[in-house]
Amino acid sequence: MSPRGIPRALVGASLTLVRLPLDVAISALPGDGRAARLTLDRLDARTRMLLGILLADPRLRADAQRRGAAAAERERAQWLRAQAADTAAAADERLEQRQQALQRRRRQADERARARQEQAGERSQRRRAQAARESERRRAASRRAEQRVEEQIEEAAPAARLQALKEQAAAQRERERALRAAETADRLAEAAAQAKRERKRS
Repeated sequence: MSPRGIPRALVGASLTLVRLPLDVAISALPGDGRAARLTLDRLDARTRMLLGILLADPRLRADAQRRGAAAAERERAQWLRAQAADTAAAADERLEQRQQALQRRRRQADERARARQEQAGERSQRRRAQAARESERRRAASRRAEQRVEEQIEEAAPAARLQALKEQAAAQRERERALRAAETADRLAEAAAQAKRERKRS
């Protein structure tokens, strides 16, 4: 081992010993402890950089730079995961709101249809009661009025359903974009983890 390699090895061993109880403590934290582990990784990289400068060791500084870059990538991946989760939650909330609005519109359309049918029936009954001689003609008129109401309902209902389907499709696209962002974040995290494993092997 070169004379410069001895301090480097001592620095690595010392930082590992100092960090070991902190890593154990972070593992015991509730949740995944990512933020605390990320802070510790950044502190580790800065300490190695400072010691590399003090010892004039370029390999120690290069290792510190790699560790700092890996910590920055993990932080970015963590931020992207949080953003993706927020986007997915917002998309879910918007989808739920649109579904509720669609259900309200359907209920209102059903109520209007029932009201129109009731009104048509009442008109038909009044007409039959007013003139027995014209009862047949008035029953036919009532049936025609009911048919027109039903046709109007049928014409209006597909447009409302089409709009609802469009809104659902837009919400689904937003959710898919959020999922793609989450996948990108996971890939970045895996790349950072791979870089860390390669650094440990070197």
